[in-house]
Amino acid sequence: MAEFVLVAGAWLGSWAWDEVLPPLRAAGHGTHPLTLSGLAEKQGVPAGQQTHVQDIVGEIERRDLRDVVLVGHSYSGIPVGQAAERFGDRLTRVVFVDSEVPVDGGSFASGWWQGPAALEALIADNGGYWPPLGASDLDGQGLTDEQVTRLVEGSTPHPGATLTEPAVLTRPLGELPATYVKCLLDGPEPNDTVAKLLTSEHWRLVTMDTGHWPMISQPAELARLLLYAAG
Repeated sequence: MAEFVLVAGAWLGSWAWDEVLPPLRAAGHGTHPLTLSGLAEKQGVPAGQQTHVQDIVGEIERRDLRDVVLVGHSYSGIPVGQAAERFGDRLTRVVFVDSEVPVDGGSFASGWWQGPAALEALIADNGGYWPPLGASDLDGQGLTDEQVTRLVEGSTPHPGATLTEPAVLTRPLGELPATYVKCLLDGPEPNDTVAKLLTSEHWRLVTMDTGHWPMISQPAELARLLLYAAG
């Protein structure tokens, strides 16, 4: 039996995994969806990058979990990748779902497509938070109107410090047993950092024909891929 610890990306809480959990539980596995500090029901809790790493580490240690499959989506791949290094043989696999990955000394903002200054200015203009997406930002991501509404209504502002503070890695990320799930509607290829990691014998690539939020758009298919990764 695996213990799935699932961490959604920016703006989202544990609720984002609601439709992924039943197939995992039906297969006999433990499920532990996690809301990071400052988001969803934890709004108002101060948070930086290392706060989010400790959220994940603390959940696994508090529950004394073994055979962990640690799942990070989008932004949360950065704290998930850092946390995964700390667990040794407790960790079965890391699954990065269309996610960023940590680079030692780099931040989420470091890789922002318009440059870090643009994201930092957006955060400053919004009181230290990254504002959630609107419905029009979700076009072309394989979501129904109902799913778009669910995402928009469930999102909360994301603490800016978690996006601008640097990651800290203690060893090469390519040494971790990892699966990278690329969602093709969000772009056909992983970014250069991920592409380099995929040359490691410990990493493998799988694809999904959907957009950036597969736990919403294709939860059953995502659950199937997670079960395969755990196996």
